[in-house]
Amino acid sequence: MTNYGHKLRLSCAALIGAAVIASPAAADTLIDNIQGITIAADGKVDRFTGLWIDDDGIIKLVLKRGDRRPSGVDFLLDGKGQYVIPGMIDAHAHVMGIGFGALTLDLSETTSLTDAQAKIAAYAAANPNHRWIIGRGWNQEKWNLGRFPTAADLDAVVADRPVWLERVDGHAGWANSAAMKLANVTAESADPIGGRIERMAGSKKPSGAFIDGATAMIDKLVPPPRPEDRDLAFQKAQSILLRNGITSVADMGTTIADWQTFRRSGDNGTLNVRIMSYASGIEAMEVIGGPGPSPWLYGDRLKMEGVKLYLDGALGSRGAWLKKPYSDDTKNVGLPFLTASQLRNLMSRAALDRFQIAVHAIGDAANSELLQSIDDLAGTYTGDRRWRVEHAQIVDPVDLALFAKHGIIASMQPVHQTSDRTMAEARLGPDRLKGAYAWHSIAEAGSPLAFGSDAPVEAVDPFAGLAAAFTRMDKAGQPFGGWQPQERVSRELALTAFTYGGAYAGFAEGRFGRLLVGERADFLLVDHDPLLATVDEVRATKVLQTWVGGKRVFDRDADASRR
Repeated sequence: MTNYGHKLRLSCAALIGAAVIASPAAADTLIDNIQGITIAADGKVDRFTGLWIDDDGIIKLVLKRGDRRPSGVDFLLDGKGQYVIPGMIDAHAHVMGIGFGALTLDLSETTSLTDAQAKIAAYAAANPNHRWIIGRGWNQEKWNLGRFPTAADLDAVVADRPVWLERVDGHAGWANSAAMKLANVTAESADPIGGRIERMAGSKKPSGAFIDGATAMIDKLVPPPRPEDRDLAFQKAQSILLRNGITSVADMGTTIADWQTFRRSGDNGTLNVRIMSYASGIEAMEVIGGPGPSPWLYGDRLKMEGVKLYLDGALGSRGAWLKKPYSDDTKNVGLPFLTASQLRNLMSRAALDRFQIAVHAIGDAANSELLQSIDDLAGTYTGDRRWRVEHAQIVDPVDLALFAKHGIIASMQPVHQTSDRTMAEARLGPDRLKGAYAWHSIAEAGSPLAFGSDAPVEAVDPFAGLAAAFTRMDKAGQPFGGWQPQERVSRELALTAFTYGGAYAGFAEGRFGRLLVGERADFLLVDHDPLLATVDEVRATKVLQTWVGGKRVFDRDADASRR
């Protein structure tokens, strides 16, 4: 039995069946009597009332009011006036993390250390045969704890077996004493490069919190999931994505095992979400892609396009690399994972074989270093490279011009701003907020925007992201008028960044992302017009149906009847 335990021995067939709803297969289809919305090739909003889709799931005709409808189609859907929008594209997520996060201990909704301890104890009691207790989602900032949680906090509720819990951002871990003992972590253990072992105040004794590269000290001991566990987790992830209207996703950090999981799903005909894959480092890139990016597989459902690299950590764990020390930790500037030479060498290796490069950079020092690296390499590696900066959360305004110089894609997550607002203020102080989550400034500088969620760090909910993007307010409407409101973007740009922007960022434009003739028929039926509804209505948008390639893969009514 693996650490994921017997709870993962659910019926994989049941999940697969739940993701595939009866719909036309290889049939000429007319979706009519709808209020259709898309962003046209000129960037303007285009409205229509019908879609004619061919046998291969490609749009044959976009129909306006008064246009003659085709006769003799194989399948006709009367949309009954419902709104149709392009399938949403999550430009930065961790697909297998979504699935495993849903099948293991989830602490993302806990509001205090006591709340988390109660949930951990209940989970351990309900799963006595698990060799390890694993999970994710804790956030000491949300708990108002004022410190990282400790091994002693865990030992108080589970001391008989190792516990290992990933922070909400994936950049820190929380271990109990049993886990640290197995890993032989002691006061003599040194901090690894690109990581930090948190210590008890006034001593070298490990506290139980591990930051960035130090998490590997515990990770390496956790028993890996079996292939059938992976298959189940992937089908769970697909179900979550499709239910929330995500038809395509950029998987940031695909391992070789992840890739093989996606391939198994494609081989058995259950791959419904389109995946633009970015390998987890150079080795995985070489094994999966070989001499270059893979071709599109399974009818444009899977492609390994590039590689994901990490330059720094996250703000929440004070691992983001800053130009000046943290305002609330004045001896700490964060954790650069790579030297300037190492970063350029890795980027050059990938660029040599035309793999697209996506680099995680959150702090202003990390973004500055990455932008300069791109500027240095762009003269050698010419052509349409579409360099990607993942997150671009804190950018020194003096560095904004470099985004436009090379058409660098800013792959950003609007919900990070609403989640991080108060924490970012504490970490950065007032002087560095001007370049924080600066969507409008980056777009105005000439950089294409691609929006996503970073799930499972944040919930898979593109409509929450849309609302955050054009309001800079959280679900409670705070702060009134928006946080740093000058960085809001228009509704139209937000919708573009969650659709065409994600496709363009993954070299997939023309295949999907817009509801235009010749593209794959990936679309949603929803209950509100996202361009006209109130903010609360946008946040509460219900996905009624999800279609991928002219095939209905989620139906809210059918899903509700099974629950």
